[in-house]
Amino acid sequence: MKTESVLFGGVALFFAGIAALYGGWSREPAGSAVLVVAFLMASLVSFFSAVQYRRRGPRPQDRRDAEIADAAGPVEFFPAASRWPVVTAAGFALAATGVVYGLWLFLIGMAVLARGVLGMVFQFVHRGEEQE
Repeated sequence: MKTESVLFGGVALFFAGIAALYGGWSREPAGSAVLVVAFLMASLVSFFSAVQYRRRGPRPQDRRDAEIADAAGPVEFFPAASRWPVVTAAGFALAATGVVYGLWLFLIGMAVLARGVLGMVFQFVHRGEEQE
């Protein structure tokens, strides 16, 4: 993940420089805001990759002397099926429709959306305890 961290760090620096130049020369707030958001998103990915590299150490892909067999084995846990993405999508659709039709529908949509996000986040929170 070290390579990804450096790559996205470079992308973040590029967007920061472009945002500064664009904001100074154009004085147009919408484009500047978009470039700042792009900088923040690239910084977030770079930070996440750096934290994962520190936490887990180098992967076989990060080492020049690694063999193909070093990366063999289970990759990660992938859930078979989940209803929470559908609940989250329905909540977002209700909230977006509520922007047009009224606050009451928006609040219902936000509640459904929050429940869907919380369901996805905590769906497998006890998975490690069952395997031990």
